[in-house]
Amino acid sequence: MCLPKTSEVLKLYRSLLRYGQTLQFTDKNYFKNRVTSEFKRNKVLSDEKGIKFYYERGQAVLSQKRIL
Repeated sequence: MCLPKTSEVLKLYRSLLRYGQTLQFTDKNYFKNRVTSEFKRNKVLSDEKGIKFYYERGQAVLSQKRIL
C-alpha cells in the first residue's frame, strides 16, 4: 500500500467523527476529542511506516466498529 493522500486522510477523519456520533454506549464527546487529538498529534509524522500504521488503524476502527 502506498501512502494515503491528504484527501483520503481527511475523509477518514470525517468518517471517524460521523461514526462517533452513532455510538450508543460510549461518551460521544470523549470519542470526538480522542479522534481529534490523535489526528493533531500525528499530523507531524514524516516516516512512511508511521503514516501507514495510523491510517490503517483508523480504517480498522471503522471496519471493525470498535472504539479507539
